[in-house]
Amino acid sequence: MTTPFQANFPELAHLTREDLEDLLADPAYFQSILHTLPRVQAMLQALAELGSANMAIAKNNLALQDELYQLRSETKAAYDEARYLESHFKELSKEQKEVYQRYDPSFLHTRLRHATTAQDDKSEALAALFIKSPPEANDIDAFIKEFKETRKVYHKRVIWGEKWAAGKVTWRDN
Repeated sequence: MTTPFQANFPELAHLTREDLEDLLADPAYFQSILHTLPRVQAMLQALAELGSANMAIAKNNLALQDELYQLRSETKAAYDEARYLESHFKELSKEQKEVYQRYDPSFLHTRLRHATTAQDDKSEALAALFIKSPPEANDIDAFIKEFKETRKVYHKRVIWGEKWAAGKVTWRDN
């Protein structure tokens, strides 16, 4: 009759009970017998192959280490550059919006109305000054020329404002 021990370890079935007790009592004897077993030899061979494969992978990884560090550095630099360009783009977009706002038709129309009012105030101030303290006879021609030029600019602005209100002013985006 075969025991479970003999069934699991047929290589050791030929050992006597005393040999088995010696095997358990002496670690060196145990190791020497253990390493002669085909299953243990196969396991050690597989372990050695795995260790060799692991070493090859580690060497390959070490060979790639400098290149990976370089790529990491380049990637970080590119990322930092992209972040900088993104923030710079936002700043430029804000500036562009502010610049374009100055040329927006509604903004220009508002500026024309304010400039027209300011020009009217300027010509009225000239006339009030003339009435308050009339100039010498030789300065009247200079006053008339200045007043006429001021009113001319005012009336041009009024005409443009009227054309704008009538929808006769169009703005091209190009």
